[in-house]
Amino acid sequence: MEAQVISQETIATDEEERLSSAAPFAKELITLDHVHKVYRMGDMEIHALRGVSLHIRPGEFIAIMGASGSGKSTMMNILGCLDKPTRGQYFLEGQDVSKLSKDELADIRNRKIGFVFQGFNLLARTSAIENVELPLLYLGAKHSERVKRATESLELVGLGQRLHNMPNQLSGGQQQRVAIARALVNRPSIILADEPTGNLDSRTSIEVMDVFQYLNQERGITVALVTHEPDIAQYAKRVVVFKDGKIKRDYMVDDPRSAREELESLPPVDIDEDEDEQ
Repeated sequence: MEAQVISQETIATDEEERLSSAAPFAKELITLDHVHKVYRMGDMEIHALRGVSLHIRPGEFIAIMGASGSGKSTMMNILGCLDKPTRGQYFLEGQDVSKLSKDELADIRNRKIGFVFQGFNLLARTSAIENVELPLLYLGAKHSERVKRATESLELVGLGQRLHNMPNQLSGGQQQRVAIARALVNRPSIILADEPTGNLDSRTSIEVMDVFQYLNQERGITVALVTHEPDIAQYAKRVVVFKDGKIKRDYMVDDPRSAREELESLPPVDIDEDEDEQ
């Protein structure tokens, strides 16, 4: 799906038409309207976000960049309903989530947002499929449904033959794919990835970006990732750059890098070496 910033667009998909009556910003998956975030430390006020407005349509693949202290991490925390704006509004699928309680935000996170972290955050003594099942446990899903959906998610990221492997039996790239499968299992509205390639080597980083591009391009899943690496950002369709708590640049990537093409151009991995990594 081609993604554009909403301000000048009038093209509506069937999904957008369904949402159009729900709220003023319902044509968007995400709308931030003049969002401020102020942290108070004693008598000091730290303005992490300064009136940020941002629109994300269903099916976008967006990279969020910025130096340390630019506001990008605060932005991801708000997008992920881990924090609330001090002022301004945040609409997720037409619902104003900026004023919800902690319990209500937790429910939104469980149902609508999939998280992928730099450090994988897998349970060490739990198999791949059991790690992926965890979000469904919180929703009270039955065992059969958990197994079915966890298996489907692992197959989607190419780990259908690794369902019962423990994390220490998987390479770093495979562990990150388990984390992506876990983010997918609740069928979220958006995947938020925080430096997902930060702990990976170059080839494995490309493999992980190939998974994200497949999910976005072939499955229509909306992806937003934070990265400090400009080359990783070029796999996205759109880049938003933060500086001093504001959006400095917001642009479409004219010719996104293709992780699949890059992987095909690389020399094959030595099988013994690949097994050693696992």
